[in-house]
Amino acid sequence: MKQIIECVPNFSEGRDMAVIQQITDQIKTVEGVRLLDVDPGAATNRTVVTIAGEPEQVIEAAFRAVKKAMEVIDMSKHSGAHPRFGATDVCPLVPIANITMEETVKYAHRLGERIGKELGIPVYCYEEAARIPERRNLAYCRSGEYEGLSQKLSDPSSKPDFGPAQFLPKTGAIAVGARDFLVAYNVNLNTTSTRRANAVAFDIREKGRPMREGNPVTGKIVKDEKGNPVNIPGSLKACKAIGWYIEEYGIAQVSINLTNISITPVHVAFEEACKKAQERGMRVTGSEIVGLAPLKVFTDAGKYFLKKQNRSVGVSEAELIKIAVKSMGLDDLKQFNPEEKIIEYVLQEKSGRLLMDMTCSAFADETASESPAPGGGSISAYMGALGVSLGTMVANLSSHKPGWDDRWEEFSDWAEKGQALKDELIRLVDEDTNAFNRIMDAFGLPKGSEQEKSARTEAIQEATRYAIEIPFRVMKKSFETMEILKAMAETGNPNSVSDAGVGALAARSAVMGAFLNVKINAAGLNDKAFVASVIAEGTEIERNAKLMEEQILEIVNQKINA
Repeated sequence: MKQIIECVPNFSEGRDMAVIQQITDQIKTVEGVRLLDVDPGAATNRTVVTIAGEPEQVIEAAFRAVKKAMEVIDMSKHSGAHPRFGATDVCPLVPIANITMEETVKYAHRLGERIGKELGIPVYCYEEAARIPERRNLAYCRSGEYEGLSQKLSDPSSKPDFGPAQFLPKTGAIAVGARDFLVAYNVNLNTTSTRRANAVAFDIREKGRPMREGNPVTGKIVKDEKGNPVNIPGSLKACKAIGWYIEEYGIAQVSINLTNISITPVHVAFEEACKKAQERGMRVTGSEIVGLAPLKVFTDAGKYFLKKQNRSVGVSEAELIKIAVKSMGLDDLKQFNPEEKIIEYVLQEKSGRLLMDMTCSAFADETASESPAPGGGSISAYMGALGVSLGTMVANLSSHKPGWDDRWEEFSDWAEKGQALKDELIRLVDEDTNAFNRIMDAFGLPKGSEQEKSARTEAIQEATRYAIEIPFRVMKKSFETMEILKAMAETGNPNSVSDAGVGALAARSAVMGAFLNVKINAAGLNDKAFVASVIAEGTEIERNAKLMEEQILEIVNQKINA
């Protein structure tokens, strides 16, 4: 699965669109990076740019943008309402999918080091990427702003993390960081009162509300010994919120920024806002996500609401999103389109026709055609996907079976495992065909010179190895599905035991079919040690798959004949 990160560089220019375009044009030169948003502000004289893609491409695009900003922005002439200390003021990386914060921090450090070394810009690392504890706070890194930067860089204690401690009047410095995804989220209320909406916002936001003497609304604000207001904390961490009235819709909203969705997910904020609104005599009618959000926001919410209903969470991704949208009323004010609101969907490559986007009959026709792909490897992966789909179906039917209400969670766990394996095997249907095409492409490379011959041979060997690895993965994943199928044959809804048996037949066939592809492709690989290792492990997997099939069919037939 592809790793995806987001990068949100802030450039100290928000008025001259020609300058901004020169910077964003550099981002567009990097293949595989999507420019999601460009948000200039005249008052702040600052533009916030949002890009996303795979990490290597994103940090390359960010570097090119920083380099161009260094060329076209003159900080000695800059003024604006927002704090800043550099042409590219901040450049945070945000993990989106299939990547940890720790990995994201490493990319932030690589980007910072390259900016410091190749461009000579002082770089301060902040938030999760901070190398000095105090520098986690961006305000600390940027203290003194551009006007105080020269003096700051002369202080040894303020030495940048990367790059020289040298004041560049035209460019200033840059803060490179790693942070969690920030979700802008609004909750709709059945009131027009900003004051009432603010009350809910103060109830939930981490900062809370000022403590007052006597009357909680009009009483004198309590202050500490330093004269600072004392606050009563709200109920949610990593949550900022305020109430406002939206004239367009004629309602008040609680406007929320969730600064760390690992701490407070969107569905938790929604539930808490519902609770606090009800306590104050109001009702939440729906909500909206402003901009884009990661897929995990929606799948986590879908699972949460299904669990509240004691229902299986082992359903498709599309069903989880649907449950999330309906449960939180994300379509209350306007139609919710996952293709436009979920980052991973926006980034999906429009790569033409995928095998798994075809109808069943079209897939069969394509397989039967004179084209050599899809072939046995893709069919094996599809058989594995169909086999585990049957096991998942049995798990979901068992979870909903009347009289088995106390077992819904047991079967939900099996169904969730089944869905994950099904999704992976479906992905491998197309990936096996891609692997075959890579071999064909490698054989088509020129071979006129010795250098070309060497490059062609190397490409063929790399493609051949990949064409072994993909069906080998199909073998492993298909065998994993048999644990689910056996459990469903043993403990699932007895009315569906035959489905578990058919699933076992499909899974065993998937293992054996994929192994045939491993062996035929292995004949063309020069790395005989790798081949021997894969064949030995594959032989063991095939043997165990046959044994597991026998055990499952024995259970199935005993129950059918009982």
